[in-house]
Amino acid sequence: MSSSPAVPEPRNLRASDADRERVANVLREAAGDGRLTMDELDERLDAVYAAKTYAELEPITRDLPDAGTVPTPATAAPLDPARFGAEPTSHGAVAILGGFTRRGDWVVPKEFTAFMFMGGGEIDLREARFTEREVAIHIVAIMGGCEIIVPEDANVRVTGVGVMGAFEHSGAGTGSPDGPVITINGVAFMGGVDVKRKPTNESMRDARERRLAARREYREVRRDVRHERREQIYGRHDHFGRHDHGHTDELD
Repeated sequence: MSSSPAVPEPRNLRASDADRERVANVLREAAGDGRLTMDELDERLDAVYAAKTYAELEPITRDLPDAGTVPTPATAAPLDPARFGAEPTSHGAVAILGGFTRRGDWVVPKEFTAFMFMGGGEIDLREARFTEREVAIHIVAIMGGCEIIVPEDANVRVTGVGVMGAFEHSGAGTGSPDGPVITINGVAFMGGVDVKRKPTNESMRDARERRLAARREYREVRRDVRHERREQIYGRHDHFGRHDHGHTDELD
């Protein structure tokens, strides 16, 4: 049985979409108050939606009065029954002079084994469900390759090795307290295994829509502020003109 990854410091835990949105709201309010220019808002919003951990979110609002609203890590929530506890749909895959794909809505077993000989495979876990919270993926790639895509909130441990090949560990690291725990091991002999961490397509679309909405909202706020200032300036001039005219009538 594989050991669980060490518990990370709270500030190094993965931030959720809701956490990023709360920080984005702080920036929008600051822009509405005139504390940030439009260019500064765009730059900081890009940093917010690109942030992966609480530590990366902290400095974005450090110089703003509402910086205290930056979220702090929450304690682990109960396991989501819609994500964990389902019956596995596949226990392994084989690719010999060919390829295989596991992606979309499939159920990952506690132990999944993939073998590739002069072939390739893709294991995408972003939309998958899991039999248990802790799972292990065993890879044997001989003159072949495999790409493994893990969700952003996953806690990933990679122990595989490359022999005249490469077993990349770039996707390893901590996720959220209630995310899946995934151990990836095995060997790549004259082949390659690449472990990547990517957001879901839906998350990327939502983030893009939030950025566009934030920019539209900022433009509307600044337009209203400019309109109000023009009314104040021209209204004051009209008042002075009416006052002078009235004074002349009284003299006549």
